[in-house]
Amino acid sequence: MNGTIAQETFTQQFFEILDEAFVTHHGFFLDRGNSLFETLAEISAAEASVPVGGKCASLAAQVTHVIFYLDVTEQYMVGQPPQNVDWNEIWRTVEKISPDEWDALREKLTTTYQRVNALMRAQTNWDNADFLGGALAIVVHTAYHLGEIRQALCTLR
Repeated sequence: MNGTIAQETFTQQFFEILDEAFVTHHGFFLDRGNSLFETLAEISAAEASVPVGGKCASLAAQVTHVIFYLDVTEQYMVGQPPQNVDWNEIWRTVEKISPDEWDALREKLTTTYQRVNALMRAQTNWDNADFLGGALAIVVHTAYHLGEIRQALCTLR
């Protein structure tokens, strides 16, 4: 036993877990109907506009942040780290959102996810620390924000 994992084995499992976080249940860590896209489909613009608790962000800010970190992480993964990233701007500025803006935001999340997913699926060599770390961070960070969103729904509803 050499202690290595075949890239095909790793990527097959990775993409199923990624898909579960964003798109649909595969039985790894979510209950049916609890992926990010499934969760967001059930949220109205009015719900997405309410700050959760006294100093917490709105769900619109959560989604905007997910898009932002996907964009930033993608830049790191392709070896072009951005300069002067303000991770707090979204939390300070995004709150209320109209129904049309909410629909556009969810569509932007879908498009961004599809682009980053295609980048990762096209990767032929996962033996790059920035790429691998970025890919894993996307799954973990998305799961974290999905949990934040689902917990916030308990408060909002």
